[in-house]
Amino acid sequence: MPRVVLYQPEIPPNTGNVARSCAATCSELHLIEPLGFEISDRSLKRAGLDYWPWVALTRHGDWKAFAEHRASRGGRLLALTRHASEPYHRLAFEADDWLLFGRETTGLPAELLEQADQRLTIPMAGSVDHGGGVRSLNLATAVGVVLFEAIRQLDLR
Repeated sequence: MPRVVLYQPEIPPNTGNVARSCAATCSELHLIEPLGFEISDRSLKRAGLDYWPWVALTRHGDWKAFAEHRASRGGRLLALTRHASEPYHRLAFEADDWLLFGRETTGLPAELLEQADQRLTIPMAGSVDHGGGVRSLNLATAVGVVLFEAIRQLDLR
């Protein structure tokens, strides 16, 4: 099952909603600190509802700790960014992929994008890159779109 990685998430309800999707799909959730909130935050718990006991959650103290953990387990690191040309749905996902998403306000730093095995984007006809006004999707929405496509491709239920 592909794993979801949030790099320094800032907004508790987004992380809570991502956690709920991870619980529903039996996908691991990896949070790379520092977080923009306390893990005990009420809004985080509210967004995750009562699903937290079913979330396979791993917290990493920083990027280096995460990178070491990932290296020990293998799998491709797929960075989701608007600074990519390859649409996520054209990739053949693999069961041991790591789906990396950046901060809500700034995305992924360039040095992390360089470490990714592949950079992917979610095409949006109304994006600023196409003359529209939308810079990005909500983090929880973006995770759901990509995670469920990976599951669909892999025929995992």
